Amino acid sequence: QVQLVEPGGGFVQAGGSLRLSCAASGRTFSTYYMGWLRQAPGEEREFVASISSSGGDARYADSVKGRFTISRDNAKNTVDLQMHSLKPEDTAVYYCAAGSRGPFGPWNYWGQGTQVTVSS
Repeated sequence: QVQLVEPGGGFVQAGGSLRLSCAASGRTFSTYYMGWLRQAPGEEREFVASISSSGGDARYADSVKGRFTISRDNAKNTVDLQMHSLKPEDTAVYYCAAGSRGPFGPWNYWGQGTQVTVSS
């Protein structure tokens, strides 16, 4: 069992940066793929980025490649998403997720979500 909590999120102007953090409970954190997904109003939830259990393999959606970086610290049970050059279309609720199958899910555990708003 993994519980995920995402403090943070926030409001930023276009071109700005923001860092999301997700804290996990449970002794098996280091065995899971970790991902960030997002859902904009009226849209389906979409994949943003994921990182393998060891941290050696990271995947990104084309829309964020080169702007976002996912990282994890297995000693601290955390996974972060550093976002640069933010665009209004990045506005969404961002979810942290944990899965055991692969870099694109399915995701077994979810955080509660945190709002990111990018103004133009």
